[in-house]
Amino acid sequence: MNTNDMMAEIRDANLSYLMLAQQMIRSDKATAIFRLGISDEIADLIQGLSNAQILKLAGTNMMLTRFRFDDGAILGMLTNYNKDKGLAQSHAAILMACQPVEQIS
Repeated sequence: MNTNDMMAEIRDANLSYLMLAQQMIRSDKATAIFRLGISDEIADLIQGLSNAQILKLAGTNMMLTRFRFDDGAILGMLTNYNKDKGLAQSHAAILMACQPVEQIS
């Protein structure tokens, strides 16, 4: 994969993420904040973006999303469930809910 292809993939991923995030926030803001792991302030900013602003932001050369967890235990719960998938996902959701939302520095 060359650099241009990678940049196009990043742009597409960013655009999909921003469109989904905006739709989620407009539908149910509280749930979207939890599922996206963002602050209320960021949710308001995403909700208010125009289509042109979304396209411009999506075209940046960096991913706008990242893993919400750095803990291998949570990742393991989500990927290596052995017994009860629903219980593992619920436990992971509880652990992620305890993590602070991302802050803009």
